[in-house]
Amino acid sequence: MEDDPLATPHLKRRLGLLDATALNMTNMIGIGPFITIPLLMSALGGPQAMAGWIVALVIVVCDGMVWSELGAAMPGSGGSFVYLREGYGRASWGRVMAFLFVWQFILSGPLEIASGYIGFSQYLGYIWKGMTARDTMLVVSVIGLVNIALLYRRITSIAAINIALWIGTLLTVVAVVGTGAAHFDRHVAFAFPAGSFNFSIGFLFGLGAASRIGVYDYLGYYNICYLGDEVVDPGIVIPRSIVWSTVAVAVIYFAINLSIVGVVPWREFVPADDRHPAWQFVVSIFMERIYGARVATVFTAMILWTAFGSVFALLLGYSRVPYAAAKAGYFFKIFARLHPTKHFPHVSLLVLGVISILGSFASLGMVIDALITTRILVQFIGQIGAVTLLRRRNPTMERPYRMWLYPLPSLVALAGWIFIFATTPVRVILFGLGALGLGVLCFAWWAAVRRNAVRPV
Repeated sequence: MEDDPLATPHLKRRLGLLDATALNMTNMIGIGPFITIPLLMSALGGPQAMAGWIVALVIVVCDGMVWSELGAAMPGSGGSFVYLREGYGRASWGRVMAFLFVWQFILSGPLEIASGYIGFSQYLGYIWKGMTARDTMLVVSVIGLVNIALLYRRITSIAAINIALWIGTLLTVVAVVGTGAAHFDRHVAFAFPAGSFNFSIGFLFGLGAASRIGVYDYLGYYNICYLGDEVVDPGIVIPRSIVWSTVAVAVIYFAINLSIVGVVPWREFVPADDRHPAWQFVVSIFMERIYGARVATVFTAMILWTAFGSVFALLLGYSRVPYAAAKAGYFFKIFARLHPTKHFPHVSLLVLGVISILGSFASLGMVIDALITTRILVQFIGQIGAVTLLRRRNPTMERPYRMWLYPLPSLVALAGWIFIFATTPVRVILFGLGALGLGVLCFAWWAAVRRNAVRPV
């Protein structure tokens, strides 16, 4: 029987195309566009920073093809862990890359979830007047624990919860875009400062910063890949859900940004610091100017719903990664445990959930920079290499989806990731390289302890 409590715990394929697309979109939209607009405008000092959205979109569209080919060919829990292991070879560099991915993921995954908790607390500040730093720490802790509690159950009920959160997200987006379209002022939206597009080294680094924020907001276009073992007909569902969610969210993002900056002058919340406190809940201010404080409060509650939907989808997908690595013998065995009756990786869920809460005590800008930088070298660039190696070493491998115009999209994505990494602040680059270096040392220790005896699956 499918739900027999005495049966051996295993993951079940229950997520269809609607579930997969909803999961990706809930993850992608979430709180991102509502908290990063001021940071985006600050990157280049005006609406010309929207160019960062375009650069980010080109990168994620091309990178989405990389994820689609790998996800359709190897639909298993763990996503990048599986792709890197198989692409670089289980008995050689694949072991190193898989270990380093899980190593950085234990940090970057929770940081992405933490950014959602931070955004939630910022918008709660519009309703909870005078919220202190101590209150903020309490809020993110409570929300993090509630998120863990809701995910501590079987995937069937989780899918229903995810659809409900997705509907709330779409309603919030429709409200913002509809309001912005009715009150849009192009003179406000396109009030470019003098010398906006003068090319210089400063402009290049500013564009890199804007693109980094844009990529952060698009993160999640691949989230379904982490639940490959739970997807129905993954060869079709995974690529289609990635394409559909990316295109839909791209349109939504541009509409949201234009809606807001076409009503609230960007100079009122840039720079994004304590001198302009409204930057923390700029969308609430947007609604207040048009409908008043009462409606803005109701709408803020919708944003909080959207923020929670995002962190829910993130923790759901990301909790499967350490589980898959441990199950394959590449990580601590305790992470391979499934709940005996509810059939989900409960240890992995709890560990990532707790780290996410701790990460939410840092600033939003620091969290975004750190999580993007730590992912680029091993995960994003590493997967581009994996696609190329698999094409060469295993040309007969079954590929339900093949990258269009190969290898052009992978080369464009590679150039984009290098550009973003190179324009990151030096201290953040050093942090990323330091984390990677420490991961290499830990792998050497891990391999020595285990005497290089990684059991194949």
